[in-house]
Amino acid sequence: MLDQTDRKIIQITQAGLPLTPQPYQAMADQLGLTADDVMMRLTAMQNSGIIRRIGAVPNHYKLGYRFNGMTVWNIPDEFIDELGQKVGQLEFVSHCYHRPRHLPEWPYNLFAMVHGKSQQDVDTQIQQISDLLGDYNLGCDVLYSTKILKKTGFRTTNQQVTL
Repeated sequence: MLDQTDRKIIQITQAGLPLTPQPYQAMADQLGLTADDVMMRLTAMQNSGIIRRIGAVPNHYKLGYRFNGMTVWNIPDEFIDELGQKVGQLEFVSHCYHRPRHLPEWPYNLFAMVHGKSQQDVDTQIQQISDLLGDYNLGCDVLYSTKILKKTGFRTTNQQVTL
């Protein structure tokens, strides 16, 4: 269960953490808590599954990365963990994950998001992933972004939320 303080923490983080050198202290000052209390509560909410993760969500377009593609790969299932770790560690991959196949239409089980300032940048990154996967690459495709979607965090309402 969320108490009122947890709800307030979620509410003030919905637009992101404060852009200050000490964001947890800024939140604590706003809530009348200590920074340690805020961090402890966020950690507890994350450990209980109320919050999935705390992380930066950059706006790639504002940073000059206009070419964004979700690469999808058909990898033998027995190598998905090992190869997914390697792909996910590439500096140009913002996120990488395993998803189930939906045969026969969708044979892909490894997804990796890449971002580039040019189409050539993205093509080079895709080739690097392909080279890394080698003979385990049984096929791939790229789904390019066509518009920017609004990214938002967890939302609460005035109604009671049971999680």
